[in-house]
Amino acid sequence: MSAQTTSPRGKVPFSQKAAFGSGHLVLNLLPGALGVFMFFLLTAFGMDPFLAGLLGGLPRLFDAVSDPIMGFISDNTNSRWGRRRPYIFVGAILSGIFFILLWQLDETNSVTYNFWYFLIMSLVFLVGNTMFATPLIGLGYEMTEDYKERTKLMAFSQTIGQIAWMIVPWFWVLVANPNLFESQAVGVRQLSIIVGVICLLLGLLPAIFCKGIDSSKIENRKELSFGTIFSNLKSLLEGMVLIAKNKPFARLCGATFLVFNGFQMVASFSYFIIVFYMFNGDYGLAGNWPAWFSTITAVTTAFLVIPIVSKIADVFGKKNAFIISTAISIVGYILKWWGFSPENPWLMFMPIPFMAFGLGGLFTLMLSMTADVCDLDELENGMPRKEGTFGAIYWWMVKVGQAIALVLGGAVLSLVGFDQNAATQSVSTLTNLRLADIVIPALTAGLAIWVMWGYDLTEEKAEEIQKELFKRRGQL
Repeated sequence: MSAQTTSPRGKVPFSQKAAFGSGHLVLNLLPGALGVFMFFLLTAFGMDPFLAGLLGGLPRLFDAVSDPIMGFISDNTNSRWGRRRPYIFVGAILSGIFFILLWQLDETNSVTYNFWYFLIMSLVFLVGNTMFATPLIGLGYEMTEDYKERTKLMAFSQTIGQIAWMIVPWFWVLVANPNLFESQAVGVRQLSIIVGVICLLLGLLPAIFCKGIDSSKIENRKELSFGTIFSNLKSLLEGMVLIAKNKPFARLCGATFLVFNGFQMVASFSYFIIVFYMFNGDYGLAGNWPAWFSTITAVTTAFLVIPIVSKIADVFGKKNAFIISTAISIVGYILKWWGFSPENPWLMFMPIPFMAFGLGGLFTLMLSMTADVCDLDELENGMPRKEGTFGAIYWWMVKVGQAIALVLGGAVLSLVGFDQNAATQSVSTLTNLRLADIVIPALTAGLAIWVMWGYDLTEEKAEEIQKELFKRRGQL
């Protein structure tokens, strides 16, 4: 049980927590809106389903390469404004502007023209978004050196980030509402402007108000210039190898891969179960129930689950908090069997307080523990500190896993016999779909607990590492 208290030096002021949280709201709102709007590529702009799939997948390959490079650049930057904040400032502006431009498609253009326009603009948007997101994640790891305060900072930022998921489900309703927009295409274009401007303004706040580690104490930084590109690529690869050998970090990545992608694999199943099992394929009767299901999940995660997980971590330690919260989520997955009831639709909200512990606890704790791992890396491998690279590799793993999960989710739908063109589904299909919706995330959550069981970077060990690093830096 934890007995440490946060030192005044380790406290993050509320203003900085709020600014960092606004950045995480952007990190959730942009991909959330992107996911909804991608659906309207088919219905509003007439994109071929295969081409729409390519537009969803090809930019991810670029993203997987650019993230570690951006992390390395921000790790080795030396400026009067710190290592991360200049990139966050510029990246916020570029992300907002290019998100708006990305969706200024004209439905009267040819499919080929819209395909190439969207593909090129997606790559340009990802440049700005990577410039914003990767340094922001790295900044969070270094905003405090205190073991407990790291969890409180990540809990606060995840709570603010959940606001995006309270809003995003209703984009479906807004865009398709003929009383608001004369067509779906107009709805996408105009709503993207609102989202882009909001994200631009909120994204500037962490660059202005948040403070990272004292960069004057960072040693052995690589020179960033065109003349050092090849030597820096070599250094990046060497750093990634060292990170891959970091056993605690490998456990964090493995557990995240299992919990998040087990959830992602069946994320769309709830929508299908609500429509086809609870309302017998009648979209009219299903109405806004799926949107409410997502919104209530986000509200519960933000204001109930994350504070509880943070308190559990404060008392019992981060690893135990992860094991407890993940075990609770398994109970929630099992309760879905009775929660999705055609006789009483309100029961669908019953499993939510339990299920929400899965993702609510996951990123709150994993981001906090990754900051601890960055200290271990400095102890073992010296400077420069690699928060940006650690963050980039962690989220690269999440993105690759998500792409795999989406493919496997489609395969599961096919295996259970789901027919998206049918007005109703067979009893056996719905039964198998409901079983998959429970068994897959419960199984991967159980495996994640097994992976984290051997995680040994405890609070006591983290404190010892901190003391040794302070001595090295001459801070004691």
